[in-house]
Amino acid sequence: MNRDQKAAVIDNIAGQLQSADAVFAIDYRGLSVKQAVDLRSSLTDADATFQVAKNTLTERAAEKAGADAIKPLLEGPTALTFVNGDVAVAAKALATFRRQNNVLEFKGGQLGGEALSIDQIESIAKLPARDVLFGQFVGVVASPITGVVRGLNALISGLAIQLGAIAEQGLVGGQGAGAQGAEAEAPAAEAEPDAPEPGEAPAEADTESPAEPQPDTPSQAEGEADTAADAETSETTETEEA
Repeated sequence: MNRDQKAAVIDNIAGQLQSADAVFAIDYRGLSVKQAVDLRSSLTDADATFQVAKNTLTERAAEKAGADAIKPLLEGPTALTFVNGDVAVAAKALATFRRQNNVLEFKGGQLGGEALSIDQIESIAKLPARDVLFGQFVGVVASPITGVVRGLNALISGLAIQLGAIAEQGLVGGQGAGAQGAEAEAPAAEAEPDAPEPGEAPAEADTESPAEPQPDTPSQAEGEADTAADAETSETTETEEA
């Protein structure tokens, strides 16, 4: 490999170190060519690539990319897995391949510029896929909201039933039988006089006394007096003649 080819490899690795979401350093001793092909195929779903390069070139690339967490891991046969998709799926694919083929060992890595230990990578490999985690998170967040909505629906439904029952009894939304009965009894109550309070004299009836006879006019009185005088004179004359 000439100088230009080495420079191209360094630039390629440095670019991937800068753009990848996560990088896993793998001890690939015992890995066959066929197994390497199968491994690269299994990493496709995670948008990850598996690349083997000399440690000297990888170290220079790490220096160029500022990936200081990778440099201490470059001892012995080391391959890098660059993850641009689901980190958990990529770690799970590597762990599954190791279990099935008894090859590959995690050496460490970096995630978001922070160093990853072997134990941390093993823990990531046990996580569900990103879509599954997102669905679980949405379920947890939505669960209390669903409970509140159901509670409000039950409360509104119960309130509607109670209002309907009250309306049927005539206490709301118009006059019922009770209100009509009260109106029917009102005239009768007005016709009855109020009962006297204890110790109070009964109220006098508001009736008019009979009219007193009015005195006769002067002309009528004089006429009656003349008639009486004439009668007395006639009686006297008859007595004398007798």
